[in-house]
Amino acid sequence: MTTDQRSPLVDLHGRSPWSIIPPLCLGFFMIMVDTTIVNIAIPTLSTELDADLVAVGWVNSAYLLTFAVLLLVTGRLGDRFGPRPMFIAGLVVFTLTSLACGLAPNIGVLIGARALQGIGAALMTPQTMSMITRVFPAAKRGAAMGVWGATAGVATIAGPVLGGALVESWGWEWIFFVNIPIGIVALWLSFTKLPTLPTAARSFDVVGMLLSIVGMFLLVFGLQEGEKYDWGTVTGPITIWMIVGAGVAVLVGFVLWQRHLGEDALMPLRLFHVRNFSLANVAGWAVTFAMTGLFFPFTIFLQSVLGLSALHAALVGLPGSLLSGIVAPFAGRLSDRFPAKWIVATGFAILVVVVAWLSFAIGPDAPVWTLVLPMTFFGIGTGFLFSPLASTATAGLDHRTAGAGAGAFNTNRQIGGVIGSAAVVALLTSRLSVAIPDAVKDAAAQIPAGERQKLLDGLAQADVGSLSTGGGSITNPVLLDAVHSGFATAVSQTLWLTVATLALGLAASLAMRATRPQPHGAPPKGEVAAAAVAH
Repeated sequence: MTTDQRSPLVDLHGRSPWSIIPPLCLGFFMIMVDTTIVNIAIPTLSTELDADLVAVGWVNSAYLLTFAVLLLVTGRLGDRFGPRPMFIAGLVVFTLTSLACGLAPNIGVLIGARALQGIGAALMTPQTMSMITRVFPAAKRGAAMGVWGATAGVATIAGPVLGGALVESWGWEWIFFVNIPIGIVALWLSFTKLPTLPTAARSFDVVGMLLSIVGMFLLVFGLQEGEKYDWGTVTGPITIWMIVGAGVAVLVGFVLWQRHLGEDALMPLRLFHVRNFSLANVAGWAVTFAMTGLFFPFTIFLQSVLGLSALHAALVGLPGSLLSGIVAPFAGRLSDRFPAKWIVATGFAILVVVVAWLSFAIGPDAPVWTLVLPMTFFGIGTGFLFSPLASTATAGLDHRTAGAGAGAFNTNRQIGGVIGSAAVVALLTSRLSVAIPDAVKDAAAQIPAGERQKLLDGLAQADVGSLSTGGGSITNPVLLDAVHSGFATAVSQTLWLTVATLALGLAASLAMRATRPQPHGAPPKGEVAAAAVAH
């Protein structure tokens, strides 16, 4: 592969490459906000739409699922028809489905609208990375990815803050309605600022698309619905573990099919011959899993156990959000000068320590400031991750594989969010079923025998949905304290899954090659052949 093939030769008609950043980042901001903004509204959605924790969990998972499984297809569509029309189409779909989400009369319609919203997000996301990779020279790409990373970091952590303000002021519907004016502005900027880029003829792997969609759906359904069916029979002879096993088997079949197709595959496996690309995918999977794994249980805890309003709960993460926005561009510029491996490893190391710290700080009577402090450092850690990871993942790609590579990276990153959402819901509900009864029994042992049975009877009569969101309908103060104690214990235990996942990301970043950025767009040494083969 020659340097010329890799260098951006796009005619921007005298405009700076930076002119493409506002529309791309505005669209990407909406996508990332909507991965976390729902978390702050979970107690409200549960109450106003009469839904349990698992059903509300699907409001996130439906979005993440369609988002993740279609990224491979939409990355290829960007290669075939150009990233500009695909990005604009995604913006239209995302904006219209945001309106549908806000108008949803029940939890089922909301879940369906969120699934459609994920299609719009999938159409947009690969195009953001692909256009940056193809328009910016390699020596300046880190700075551009830094702005992209700042958008991701700020949006992911700012989502709950924005959501809290909207839920408390105007209602949960406005966490979706807010996308409409933003989407209109992003559309205008996209039509006026985004260039038309060269396309490459590509075949479409329909079999691979079906295998990836079916496999991911079965896996996520099994993980997320497992507790509902007591990890046993769903219907007839079909069990949860059969569904999970079938999902894994279909995904294995998907990988084998991709290997068979070679360069025509949705996810060309030869891309993974580039060591840093493979490890960046593992790290991207881990960080998105961790973001979901932290915010879902943590925001419920803040509101249901500590009694914070939606807005006050969201403000716990505000300092971290601000610092993430400051750190991310700095980290992007650093990745133009130093091996991104060390920047990514620093971010993961911070997050491992922070989430472990947070798990110890969580308690039924925890002072809020003891939670704000680790969340502030959490924002710093995420600021070090997004842009250097994206730069690492795209470093060995040319204009012919930029869409496929961006699609593969974003797919694996979002799969982390999907599996993280399902796994955390499953683990949290599982731990709640143990921790709350244990806490109630401990409380019962400390009161007179005459009152003890009343307490246990109160637990037996309590609404299961109420217990899964902190026991808001319980009036007995002793029972409520016990439920809060058990809930805090379950959340603390659930966070250790996030710690383990972040440790995996740290290991992947440390295993990367410490390659320095190439000043003239040449691929890192040792990756030229692999990148060429990937085509």
